[in-house]
Amino acid sequence: MKRGDSGITLVELVVAVSVLSLVVVFVSRLTNSAASIATTGQKQIDSDAQARQLLDSMAIDFTQMVKRPDVDTYLKSATNTQVGSDQIAFYSTVSGYSTLTSTQRSAVSLVAYRVNATTRFERMAKGLVWNGATPDTPMVYWATIASKFPTATTAAADSDYEEASQVFRFEYYYLFEDGTLSATPPSSGVPGTAAIVVDVAAIDDKSRGLLTDAQVAQVAGALTDYATGTAPGALIADWQTALNAITALPRPAISGIRLYERYFYLAPPNL
Repeated sequence: MKRGDSGITLVELVVAVSVLSLVVVFVSRLTNSAASIATTGQKQIDSDAQARQLLDSMAIDFTQMVKRPDVDTYLKSATNTQVGSDQIAFYSTVSGYSTLTSTQRSAVSLVAYRVNATTRFERMAKGLVWNGATPDTPMVYWATIASKFPTATTAAADSDYEEASQVFRFEYYYLFEDGTLSATPPSSGVPGTAAIVVDVAAIDDKSRGLLTDAQVAQVAGALTDYATGTAPGALIADWQTALNAITALPRPAISGIRLYERYFYLAPPNL
């Protein structure tokens, strides 16, 4: 038999198999890379969507805040320092959760924000009644929110809270009407405040699944409180630096954390 009529040699077969293996590995890596990019993008989209919904809701709540010197607001202040995630409660003319009829329900709701014991953000919008309409507690000008609605200023459970499971850190500070930023409100309180600046940290459900609630709380604790004199945008930059320094927890989980900051400008005082 002539050599030209012979079949594939062993060397040619080995080369062909090697090339095919390289092609398979290359395609596999491309597929895995594309899947990883798609997963990361989807996680980011999930966090962005929930954070945007939360911040948009805050914008409505703050815009319709009852901003009067004779109406109480539960705020972080020099006498009410809040270490870690903050709490805030105020009256607003947004619609609140209520089973009352339209004739019983007043135009004011109690709004409150907090991070609960499982490091998940909660918002409450409690619909209030007209004074004397029902046995429920109405809005009263001469009493504090803490005395009339203790669940708005403590960690106590309240069915009117709704949970934003991906947000685990909540911090706010104040923009005065003269442009000054401060960790405490002006002496005139909310009426002298031009805006409330909110910073939140969120982690998507897949990344959170790599951590325990205790570890999420540990991460939240690494994100510092706002200090008076901190420049605009510096707090969120400090938070990112703190996240980059975390090495004892799964990196895929930490990289899934997203940070957001927004200024909520308040309407002029209600007369």
